[in-house]
Amino acid sequence: MRAESSTTAYWDAAAADFDNEPDHGLRDPAVRDAWAARLRGWLPDRPGEVLDVLDLGCGTGSLARLAAERGHRVTGVDASPRMAGLARAKLAGAGATVLVGDAGDPPVGERSFDVLLVRHLLWLLPDQRAVLRRWARLLRPGGRLVLIEGRWGESDPVGLPSGELTRMVEPLTARTYVEQLGPDAALWGRAVRDERYVLVADLAPPRRHAEIVDVHLLLRRGDRILLARRAGTGYADGLLHAPSGHVEDGEDVRAALLRETAEEIGIALTPDEVRVVLVMQHTSPTGTARTGWFFEAELGEGREPVNREPEKCSEIGWFGLDALPDDMVAYCRAGIEAYRAGQRFALHWHEPGDAVSYDPGGPDQLTLLG
Repeated sequence: MRAESSTTAYWDAAAADFDNEPDHGLRDPAVRDAWAARLRGWLPDRPGEVLDVLDLGCGTGSLARLAAERGHRVTGVDASPRMAGLARAKLAGAGATVLVGDAGDPPVGERSFDVLLVRHLLWLLPDQRAVLRRWARLLRPGGRLVLIEGRWGESDPVGLPSGELTRMVEPLTARTYVEQLGPDAALWGRAVRDERYVLVADLAPPRRHAEIVDVHLLLRRGDRILLARRAGTGYADGLLHAPSGHVEDGEDVRAALLRETAEEIGIALTPDEVRVVLVMQHTSPTGTARTGWFFEAELGEGREPVNREPEKCSEIGWFGLDALPDDMVAYCRAGIEAYRAGQRFALHWHEPGDAVSYDPGGPDQLTLLG
């Protein structure tokens, strides 16, 4: 696969040829009309609205011209100064802008366009998934990708099959469809046997970030801390963790902590007995995000915790805060380490494939924020 930076000379040398070929220069009126009709169907139907259209790898500006003739604001980008010059001449008087730049990482602002139009370019670029993510950021919410690609040649085919492109685009989009263009000879000025298609995709609306909120109790008795060994839960069983749980709907974090403490270890703490010592954002090895609120409480003699949930916990016990065991849940261990360091805010970020258990010789997943 050739990167765009290595094809500039190729496009310069081919510029005149493209203007003479009916499928690129669109000089044949019948071919031009066929592309104009297709383009009307690919652009969003917003009556009376002028769209901002970005044509990447615009070449001599043939498709850009068709979009401009429909009254839309068009920006073209091409790596070849010669191509860009031909496009400017073709678009003269149309109110279009043509820039010289890398179409894989174009010199335009993010969230500036309603439509991103690309023809016969993506297959040339390295790291196509990364390119698609960059292109998606150039579109406004609800914007549309119009990607014209194909698979050409019989003995040594080149290009990008429609199925492969669909799989790459789908994580970014809310709606995707592929329209096969090869059977329509009017588009090419002749019959073709290659796979030629357009993929039209509407971006998925941006998702509001949401994550689980959980609470953790660092219950101390002098220089010792209470830990419970998980069992029968299906997650981190056999590992030690502080008493903890999820915040329920309509519940504030302190109320959740007091409820979980009573349910798990039978201690009825009052709001005045607990204080927030750490807030830590965490991601699991699967990428699930959560924010943990760590509370501290001191438990005097005469009040003894008990294991109230033996179906979820095999034992509870006191452990030296300065000599924590290794067989702990990494998330909890990181929270206690941040607490011991006097930090109030921290990040604990697993990478895919990391173990949920604490690894004393593993990568440092904890970032202290202050």
